Amino acid sequence: MALANQTYALMIPPLSLMGVGCSNDVPTHAKGLGATHALLVTDKYLNKIGLADKIKTQLVDAGIKVTIFDGAEPNPKDTNVAEGLKIYKENKCDGIVTLGGGSSHDCGKGIGIVATNGGNIRDYNGFGKVPKAMPPLLAINTTAGTGSEQSGGAVITNTETHVKMALIDQHIVPNVAVNDPLLMVGMPPALTAATGMDALTHAVESYVALFVNPVTECMSLKAVQLIAKYLRPAVANGEDLVARDKMAYAEYLAGVPMCNAGLGLVHGMAHQLGGFYDLPHGVCNAILLPVVSEFNLIAAPERFAEIAVALGEDITGLSTVEAGRKGIAAIRGLSKDIGIPASLAELKGVKESDFEILATNALKDTCTAFNPRKATLNQVVQLYKDAMGAPLAKAAAR
Repeated sequence: MALANQTYALMIPPLSLMGVGCSNDVPTHAKGLGATHALLVTDKYLNKIGLADKIKTQLVDAGIKVTIFDGAEPNPKDTNVAEGLKIYKENKCDGIVTLGGGSSHDCGKGIGIVATNGGNIRDYNGFGKVPKAMPPLLAINTTAGTGSEQSGGAVITNTETHVKMALIDQHIVPNVAVNDPLLMVGMPPALTAATGMDALTHAVESYVALFVNPVTECMSLKAVQLIAKYLRPAVANGEDLVARDKMAYAEYLAGVPMCNAGLGLVHGMAHQLGGFYDLPHGVCNAILLPVVSEFNLIAAPERFAEIAVALGEDITGLSTVEAGRKGIAAIRGLSKDIGIPASLAELKGVKESDFEILATNALKDTCTAFNPRKATLNQVVQLYKDAMGAPLAKAAAR
């Protein structure tokens, strides 16, 4: 799928910490980046259970002042960014540490963008619109799915339009990405499942995206292999450190291609569901992934066949298209096994009467531009309708 005569730039953190206990090294690297007063951006749950205080204590013991901002909401909003920025300025912070999943990281990135560039976070929607680097940012992951801890992307909901803005720029790549599986042990099964399918969506979409290249394609495929093997065990037993560790690597491997090869229509459509109905991003991706993959199959049959093999499917004797379809069926089977809802109809608030405006906005989404097959408004509306049905039942009936 790589475009002819295309040049590529790889956005990746200068430093990534991986493995059990690696979060203990955060204070050393925060000091090395020159931070003297960090804004710790997290959510209310992680603050309530004491994990934010644990990170704060480590930083304070290293001589770094810390102010906690726990206003990062699921599907973070422009209002969360504005509130966090106010606290950042009031406390004269000079660095940011984010703790959590994509919501915390994206909110922290939004704060950092406006802190150094001014204006409103809405000014930076799109690709390559952030002229200056953020303050030092260390992103500590507690989920294995979003990839935001190491990506040059952030997704923020515009509260006026209820549209998710996708910001992509080299200047918002965190300085340090931290994936410590010890911090993921307490993640509940439903969140493990949703974030794991988010990672799978990153891997699959980036493998068939228009800007795929040799660096990203090997990462995407390896991520699919790891997720196929370790997501079920991670959902079944959250204290399985081997599964947690492998899923941390999987989400990282899937996350690098996200902003370097591009994603596609799954994310373009899922962003609208999250912004319009405030639904969990990973669940929306999981439901839409097989539906949109079927639509994209004719544009990249060989790549979907390779995805089938990475998922552990035997494609002996099958045509390329048949092999690709078997891979898509395997995605549905994985979703079913880990308890993902079978259709959009099972999600709160979703209505067919909204599909045209959702489809209109999906076609404008930054991620959609990288999809391997161009879609019309009517086709996207139909894809939403297909996802509103019972895709698992349809797959079983084939």
